[in-house]
Amino acid sequence: MPMFNLSKLVRPHLKYLTPYSSARDEYSGHAKIFLDANENPYGSVGGASYNRYPDPLQAKVKNKLAQIKEVNPSNILLGNGSDEVIDLLFRTFCVPAEDNVIIMPPTYGMYKVCADINNITARRTPLTRDFFIDIPEVKDQVDERTKLIFVCSPNNPTGNLLQKEAIINLLENFQGLVVVDEAYIDFAPGASMLPYLKQYPNLVVLQTFSKAFGLAGIRLGVGYAAEAVVDILNKVKPPYNISEPTQELALEALIRYSEKDQYVKEILAERQKLETVFQSMPLVEKVYPSDANFLMVRTKSPKELYQFLLQKSIVIRDRSKVRLCEGCLRITVGTPEENKLLVEALEAYQNGEIAEV
Repeated sequence: MPMFNLSKLVRPHLKYLTPYSSARDEYSGHAKIFLDANENPYGSVGGASYNRYPDPLQAKVKNKLAQIKEVNPSNILLGNGSDEVIDLLFRTFCVPAEDNVIIMPPTYGMYKVCADINNITARRTPLTRDFFIDIPEVKDQVDERTKLIFVCSPNNPTGNLLQKEAIINLLENFQGLVVVDEAYIDFAPGASMLPYLKQYPNLVVLQTFSKAFGLAGIRLGVGYAAEAVVDILNKVKPPYNISEPTQELALEALIRYSEKDQYVKEILAERQKLETVFQSMPLVEKVYPSDANFLMVRTKSPKELYQFLLQKSIVIRDRSKVRLCEGCLRITVGTPEENKLLVEALEAYQNGEIAEV
């Protein structure tokens, strides 16, 4: 395995960055009177008590998360959604107009968007026809300016886990950061790369509160990485990037962790039912295996079917223009009631009902 050197990876002007020192960073211990941050001392308009700035390093949430995930709090970075963590990785490690990253389409679209925003070349190395990592092709694309390799597992939009041995191969042969996006990992028990965090200092694992926890509205993503990686990202991130209400809701969700597991159990049961129904439908040519909370299906007329479902007030995702996903629709697993209405609409389409224009 090549020696990983974080110092060579960080953008040169950030190596000695003096981060913003917030009012809450400059003292330790317990205080009763806060006259340091120019806050409103009387309270908050609307009645809630959010007149004080939140903990800039989210200690309570990180400590609880660390306990559950069996990592150290120093290995955790919280972001305003995983998208902020992704953007921080670009801004910290990639020199605009010089560096590049590897993405593996079909995959999550924000990797390319963040690359474009930061003026970084995103080199596309498509997955194989079976939606697995093409290791020889990835290695062929890597050069001395490649800083990040993004691996989405379970993959979006295809739903499948990418092969762990291939990810390890990348970790052991690439001197940049391998970013494994595990937004859907709760639906694939035991498959996380988190246990490898101590072994590979160039591993970054992304997870989220948006999917299994049902907290998409609070926008909270999690990055797990070596302490040295987290330290430099903490210097670059905004000082108060996670609001107090978000921290409170996240902590409550972690305390009630078993409820998340129950949601996952119910979603997986509904996914199996939908998969069985879809496989019996003549309009569905293929149902792709899924390790996530959605199914990707191939059909002969994806755009027409998509529009038909819209007329029935059912919104799915048309992925038919995405390379390797031609003819495919991505369908999130809903509640039993929602899934029943979806199936009825599909049957109506199959029976020749015409959507209203």
